[in-house]
Amino acid sequence: MSRALDDARDETPEAAPILGNVPGSYALSVFRERHPVLIKQVREALPYTPDRRRALDRLLGEVERDVMEPLEPSAHDGAAWAEWGRGKIGGRWVDAPFLWAESYFYRKLLEATGYFGDGPWRGVDPFGPLKQAELDGPDVDGELAALDETAALSPDERAEALLLGSLWGNRADLSHGATGAGGGERATGLVVDDGPLLRALLGDLAPARICLVADNAGRELLPDLVLADHLLAHGQAREVALHVKPVPYFVSDATPSDVLACLRWLAAAPGRAGEAGARLWAATEDGRLTLRAHPFACAPLPYADMPDDLRGEFAAADLTIMKGDLNYRRLTGDRMWPPATPFAAVTGYFPGPVVALRTLKSDALVGVPERTVAELDATGRAWRTSGTHAMIQGRGGPQVG
Repeated sequence: MSRALDDARDETPEAAPILGNVPGSYALSVFRERHPVLIKQVREALPYTPDRRRALDRLLGEVERDVMEPLEPSAHDGAAWAEWGRGKIGGRWVDAPFLWAESYFYRKLLEATGYFGDGPWRGVDPFGPLKQAELDGPDVDGELAALDETAALSPDERAEALLLGSLWGNRADLSHGATGAGGGERATGLVVDDGPLLRALLGDLAPARICLVADNAGRELLPDLVLADHLLAHGQAREVALHVKPVPYFVSDATPSDVLACLRWLAAAPGRAGEAGARLWAATEDGRLTLRAHPFACAPLPYADMPDDLRGEFAAADLTIMKGDLNYRRLTGDRMWPPATPFAAVTGYFPGPVVALRTLKSDALVGVPERTVAELDATGRAWRTSGTHAMIQGRGGPQVG
């Protein structure tokens, strides 16, 4: 690791975690508004049996009373969550670190729907109807058809268009839309644009082994897969390892079954989308596109606490691309860093070059100059949480020297 990076880390005291107990905060609105709405949506999305509906009603009561109850004693991962939740379970949802408490909410939601139980609801994605409705929506066909227009672009312009498509696809987040957040606004620029760094890394490392850590399914995952196809087809990647969640998580987060659904969708599409789908299908068969679903992907912990085997996977990659807001929160610890805190200082623990592609949908933020923050704050808009602004943010290294 470079001396400069060591110095930056030494001079960066750890910030306090983001909590949900701050009046008027985004995190508080998630617990007070989004989670109750989501439970009701899940309850009505599938014909759950009376026992499951009662369990969902109990969870709604927990959320409304603002008390975190423990998992059932029979929970297969109860010991792990009891350890992670030491000093938190039994208290208020809003008093726990936001990342931890939000993760625990989704674990409790899966418990309520019977996802891990021995009954008929075992393995049934409670968010499946919401995901499928989005994939079947009218916007998807138009977005895939737009790929045909990239044929008229130069190679550099096409690469830039596909990168931005993957970046802005992060707005397709079902949980973010549960309460109508985001509106129809879209920023014309980026809060941080490390696109030149990403292009330089791809050029210097090609053909690279790339870890692409996905976020949402459906409309976001489709452009992510198209980006992976571009990297493979144009010799910038010799292998893309696509990291997804092993179980449904945070409503729209991608699982292996969501990846397969998108691959089928692409393969059946006309035009350039179908061509990309055919190449991706073949790349999956011959091992150039691989799927990873590590259990840590659903842990309520930042990437700084990743286990050694996952750290080894990222260390073996030439580049890791982190998609989406949740991955950014985990990458930066979901803490209230001063916004100008260097990204490299906060992520110095990560075992290789890393670039985050993220539309802003939470308060986690680093590496943004104070002047930029002041200008955006002066607009009076919720630019940190509305999904209207985005960033390409990264660092090379850590480097030896």
